[in-house]
Amino acid sequence: MSTIRLVDLAAQHAAVADEVAEGWRQVLDRTAFIGGAQVRAFEQEYAAFVGTRHCVGMANGTDAIEIALRALGVGAGDECIVPANSFIATAEAVCRTGAVPILVDCADDGTYLLDPDAVAAAMGPRTRAIIPVHLYGQAAPVERLMPIAQRSGAWVVEDAAQAHGARRHGIGAGSLGHAAATSFYPGKNLGAYGDAGAALTGSDDAAGQMRLIANHGSPRKYEHTVLGFNSRMDTLQAVVLLAKLGRLPAWNAARKAAAKRYDALLSGLEGVILPRVLDGNEHVWHLYVIRVPHRDRVLGRLHAAGIEAGIHYPFPIHRVPAFAELARYGEGSFPVAERNAGELLSLPLFPEITPGQQERVAAVLAGALR
Repeated sequence: MSTIRLVDLAAQHAAVADEVAEGWRQVLDRTAFIGGAQVRAFEQEYAAFVGTRHCVGMANGTDAIEIALRALGVGAGDECIVPANSFIATAEAVCRTGAVPILVDCADDGTYLLDPDAVAAAMGPRTRAIIPVHLYGQAAPVERLMPIAQRSGAWVVEDAAQAHGARRHGIGAGSLGHAAATSFYPGKNLGAYGDAGAALTGSDDAAGQMRLIANHGSPRKYEHTVLGFNSRMDTLQAVVLLAKLGRLPAWNAARKAAAKRYDALLSGLEGVILPRVLDGNEHVWHLYVIRVPHRDRVLGRLHAAGIEAGIHYPFPIHRVPAFAELARYGEGSFPVAERNAGELLSLPLFPEITPGQQERVAAVLAGALR
């Protein structure tokens, strides 16, 4: 029996293969591998897609978070509030600026998004930024975070890497706060063929700083006004992203339909807690994440049956060995995130998944739970 992939990138590539090949041929002919016309075109088109003024292409999403923070003046001695339930890159980027990540729990409402009340309680005199993560494909309630930030003179920098095309109350994820960062890692809803990322903002000044920092602190060749990074988007990746961007709304609609099928197939399974969409959100279903008892045993049985389910994420950030400085957060500090880390299970989901594949996933999952 064939394997059902967690994400089937081959199926997606087939839809854009000819367009990508022609675009790459043009880049190779012109040898404009960095900062080519396709990079500028993608930046403009993605900013318009999100609904903000500026998109600055970068080498990857982690750099984008760090550079967005640095462009807003975040640095050593500052604190940034980060959800405990996220990929390591969110907190990692904070540490790379010299600031300290302050963790907060996620809401116990089935969305797994950060809890605004916990954010308010964690604000302190050194808080310079709040970094909500638009997790699994839906936006965090940024409208509740903006007043909290404004009272303290802090910034809201969205981690929008999992929410390409998501909207909250009709506003695009990535344009809800003061700035945002995103990743175009291959498995994302909008994925490159390697690493790529971008920072977004409505501020001309912040965008200028982002572009400066990402290019060795250089406004023009051999002039370097600040210490920066080498974090520029490759033109070859911009070709891929341009080819995919026009198809993204249809792909997101297919993901939504697949998520609805999972809801119907799994609603009667005892012990399964289905994901919840926060009121006001247009979810783009980067991941379909359920909670199950005996998660690791269930995952093993799915794998044995050829179903590539996954875990996002097996450890809350304060339990990751790389963050030894966060050991001050003892067991039970973030009870919701800690519980979820042992129960969350991501099922295969991609635009081309078939109803038959989803039925097989549901049948094997039912057997594993029994």
